[in-house]
Amino acid sequence: MAFQWMRSDTEPSNPLVSTVKPILYVAAVFALTASLAHAAESRGAHAPSEFILLIQIALLVLVGRGLGEIMQRIGQPSVIGELLGGLILGPSLFGWVWPAGYSAIFPPSPEQKAMIGGIAQYGILLLLLLTGMETDLKLVRKVGKAAIVVSIAGIVVPFACGFTLGEFLPDRLLPHPEARFVASLFLGTALSISSVKIVAVVVREMNFMRRDVGQIIVATAVIDDTLGWIMIAVIFSLASSGTLDIPSISKAILGTLLFLAISFTIGRRLTFQIIRWANDYIASSGAVITVILLLMSVMAAITHLIGVHTVLGAFVAGVLVGQSPILTRQIDERLRGLITSLFMPVFFGLAGLNADLTVLKNPDLLLLTGGLILIASLGKFGGAFIGGTIGGLSGRESLALASGMNARGSTEVIIATIGLSMGVLSNDMFSMIVTMAIVTTMAMPPMLRAALARLPLGANEKARLEREETEEKGFVANLERMLLAVDGSANAKFASTIAGLLAGARGIPISVLNLGATPEKEVSKDQTHEAAVKKAAKAASDADPEAEARKVDVTIHESQKEVGEAVADEARKGFDFLLIGLESTVSPDGEFDSAVGEVAAAFEGPLAVVDAKGEHLDRPQGGSFQVLVPVSGSAVSHRGAEVAIALARTSSLPLHAIYVSTTRDKGSRRSSTGASVLQEEAILKEIVSLAARYGVDVVTSIQANAAPEEAILREIRKSGSNLVVMGVDRIQGDALNFGGVASAILQKSDVSIVLVSSGESNGRTNGTRKQER
Repeated sequence: MAFQWMRSDTEPSNPLVSTVKPILYVAAVFALTASLAHAAESRGAHAPSEFILLIQIALLVLVGRGLGEIMQRIGQPSVIGELLGGLILGPSLFGWVWPAGYSAIFPPSPEQKAMIGGIAQYGILLLLLLTGMETDLKLVRKVGKAAIVVSIAGIVVPFACGFTLGEFLPDRLLPHPEARFVASLFLGTALSISSVKIVAVVVREMNFMRRDVGQIIVATAVIDDTLGWIMIAVIFSLASSGTLDIPSISKAILGTLLFLAISFTIGRRLTFQIIRWANDYIASSGAVITVILLLMSVMAAITHLIGVHTVLGAFVAGVLVGQSPILTRQIDERLRGLITSLFMPVFFGLAGLNADLTVLKNPDLLLLTGGLILIASLGKFGGAFIGGTIGGLSGRESLALASGMNARGSTEVIIATIGLSMGVLSNDMFSMIVTMAIVTTMAMPPMLRAALARLPLGANEKARLEREETEEKGFVANLERMLLAVDGSANAKFASTIAGLLAGARGIPISVLNLGATPEKEVSKDQTHEAAVKKAAKAASDADPEAEARKVDVTIHESQKEVGEAVADEARKGFDFLLIGLESTVSPDGEFDSAVGEVAAAFEGPLAVVDAKGEHLDRPQGGSFQVLVPVSGSAVSHRGAEVAIALARTSSLPLHAIYVSTTRDKGSRRSSTGASVLQEEAILKEIVSLAARYGVDVVTSIQANAAPEEAILREIRKSGSNLVVMGVDRIQGDALNFGGVASAILQKSDVSIVLVSSGESNGRTNGTRKQER
């Protein structure tokens, strides 16, 4: 949070004055709010006050977010600042310095505490929802063996240490000494679970999220968190019954396993269907966010009914939401913004308020806290290091892994808060655990930085990182949802095949808009557009070893409306890309067919027009591709190259890339010598490098001295290509127009063509418009 302090030009710029001024202003705010709260409390006669609630929220957000900003600037996670904000506002400092002001702002009445406590409890669910959304299950699958071994070893060792410590704690630190076994289980769990949010944030901020060891760290933290919430669920059931009730524990374990099994099978697809339905058919603003919050509440309620804590349901809901293929970035950012800007400062601030660090002035408690931190750090560090060694990691990788796994942070605070609310942990024990969480989390970033700085980058890892960096800026890699406008023709079946090949590697959902006279249900099953899409998608997925094993969801829409109106209705649902495959692509006069023009006019975003010829008309769902892609160095030609590479990945034949001059160069062609040759070679080299990242071989040629259409037609005959993919500009006008080169290729070529066009000049896609609605 940045503050600007106004001063006159004659006022000296004194660093001390600049530092003291904000402190004085904040102190004045504290004094004013305390006075107002005291007056409100006096008038209300200890009744719960909305005014005091607003002051509490405002202070927790202001101080928590402000300190969080400071923590981020010095290389620490912002959650540390939010915890420190609660400690400063609580009995550890503010209540110690000014007890009357503290009791005015945070009165001890149960009713007033329940108001802010309810917000904090909902904040726990939202925080776990966010944590689940940040969980990448694909990482767990990639580094599964090492991560599982590290997670088990990293839990068993510190859990044993924490449980043993709990068995020897003095009775005065336990609210119910007779329930020492449950308290020991809570302490062992609190010492053994790493905070996936803290770990992920720190690794991401250090730009190590995509490193191999970074993936193992995050994947291990994911497994830690998942096992941790199952452990908490079991302990919660145990604490509720008061004894080691085997039937109750068995019910909790079996109920948890059944809940997880249903969630990650039926629940995964159901979540996607619900989110898509809300996106497509609810016109009000924020519909998807509302559905996500309802989904979280329902799943949290289900886990409560089966006898486990609601946080598990919220976490699993977050995982399912994060895996939804049409969770758009804008919706994702809005939801995260709400959680991080309001609920996280309130929850962690309240956790800090509940911790009274003044108890550490007792030498015995201070010594016990130091021992708790030491045992927690050595246990987790040692367990993770041993697990890394067993999992086949090198010594340096195991060291980095152990350093990263030592952060407790938010997870421990949540566990401790649950234990405190259930009466399992005392306030002194809660304060000790919060102190341990803060110290271990603050120590993690510098330790991890030092360990990761010594890790070399391997060849395979470097290649993968380069590919992922390219995909972040790419077109095909960032598609989330595709619309396919077709009729019942062979060209439409070929367009369905193209769509499936583009969608298969990433499981991109496709909506098929059937504009033909024959409904899809009346067509033979193996001849439907859905069958063509899924067949091609499977081929694309099989050809990519990095592809996620996920089926492409295909939805069929029939419409009796006019072509343009039907496409416009579908486009409002939000799509990244439109493919057009109709029976007639070009009219006899050489222009695009009117139906193609109407479809294109109703869609503002990037689109592709498919025109099948020759063998692809005879076998639209079969055969291999020999792809030719013309490039010129423009952004739109690069987009065409991406599509060409995606299609060529399913073929054993090399991709042919030809450099041609643009139409703007046509009147001033010059010899391809000197600097121009170097530029043309550099453009082709970039395409070769991009294709190599996907295992596609490329044959290149330069035809800078010929007219583009002549060069392309000549290269088609020379290379034996049967598919041309061209990136083209969409020229403004009454009729659909991609320029003279595209028109000439459509008319003169006897091979199939895919024309990949940019969106409208305003640059806004239908997907963006839907999200802004």
